[in-house]
Amino acid sequence: MGIAADIAGDWHAALAALEWLGEAGVDEAISDAPVNRYELAAEAPKPAALARPAAAPEPVFAAADPAEVARAAAARAATLKDLRAALAGFDLCELKRGARNTVFADGNPAARVLILGEAPGAEEDREGRPFVGRAGQLLDRMFAAIGLSRTSLDAQSALYITNVLPWRPPGNRDPDPAEIAMMRPFVERHIALVDPAAIVVMGNTPLFALTGGRGILRARGNWAQALGRPLLPMTHPAYLLRNPAAKREAWADLLSLQARLR
Repeated sequence: MGIAADIAGDWHAALAALEWLGEAGVDEAISDAPVNRYELAAEAPKPAALARPAAAPEPVFAAADPAEVARAAAARAATLKDLRAALAGFDLCELKRGARNTVFADGNPAARVLILGEAPGAEEDREGRPFVGRAGQLLDRMFAAIGLSRTSLDAQSALYITNVLPWRPPGNRDPDPAEIAMMRPFVERHIALVDPAAIVVMGNTPLFALTGGRGILRARGNWAQALGRPLLPMTHPAYLLRNPAAKREAWADLLSLQARLR
């Protein structure tokens, strides 16, 4: 105890003693009497329990109706440029996730005739333009036969082409009714901005989108009204490629359109 008392107040002496003990193999400090750590732990004051904050209520969000969101977005579009931007920013349609491009339109917006197709195919998805595959090439030849072209700068001989859906469905499947309903506000606004003298619907999907009816083979060639404009249903050029005999009826429909425009 005398040595301990001698070095108690000498920091350097205490450090030297600690180093000496370490070299001697002393690796822990013990006392003469054993210590029951369990008793010490039991006697230690318990820390005050931390009050758990009340769980915040889960936020409740009303599921947005995609068609209503689309209607609001389309209504704000004052120009075709605005409408294109609105479509590009619309993310509630799952088809968009798998598409390469948003296929908006092609042709002359001043055209008297607006052609409404179904949805992009693989080639249209790659190029970002409607009707550019084999069916599109046939469509161009068909309307050229009555003096109409998507490349014409003259409104009297021009065509404007768009689709019900701007994104390609997987495997070129038919669009389902929910997808059509979702995109209809954009289609309606598109037609209102272009303001054509006549609408030509190519196939069942655009026929259903604008009239609620199906059965393009029965409806084709029979003029109707949609959105306050004359509407002519025609079979899709893809159908004509599979059924060449139906081209005779398609030619009759084209002549009917030509007569209506005169």
